[in-house]
Amino acid sequence: MSADLPDSVDAWRAVAGRRVFEGKLPLAAFKRLCESLADADGACVCRLSFDRDVFGVATVELEADAVLPLICQRSLERFMLPVSIRQRLGLVRDENEEMSLPGEVEPVLVGADGELKPLELVEDELILALPVVPMGPDGLVAELSNPAASDEPDEPKQNPFAALAALKAKKE
Repeated sequence: MSADLPDSVDAWRAVAGRRVFEGKLPLAAFKRLCESLADADGACVCRLSFDRDVFGVATVELEADAVLPLICQRSLERFMLPVSIRQRLGLVRDENEEMSLPGEVEPVLVGADGELKPLELVEDELILALPVVPMGPDGLVAELSNPAASDEPDEPKQNPFAALAALKAKKE
């Protein structure tokens, strides 16, 4: 069963009903993400599937696809970064339950009321997918020219301890 992406869901009821929510959200809807983007042009297609795994752990499979406009830190040009996220999240009531999750499952703390905001889940994963230093595929590095450098071969460098070696040889 599929429905548009709601503002809020009851996570435990969604798990019990094995609900699936899909939606297409404009990037402008992700306020925290927009702080790292060049602009808010574009959209994110996402899908959240609630279920229980083979161990009975309440999970949500999150899928999100977007093309994020970023600024290359080499060329300072705008470029588009395609992002495709596939993440399995384990729903936990408190931090003690986190220890029982399988290693590949990331925990999501759900409050006592069971309220979960799909937009915030998707936004968190998109933020985590951002590179620390965005660099476009065509980000060229300007070569630094050194006017002192020449094409002539360098003289062999002298050992700074050669004078000490000469004194030692003279002493013996």
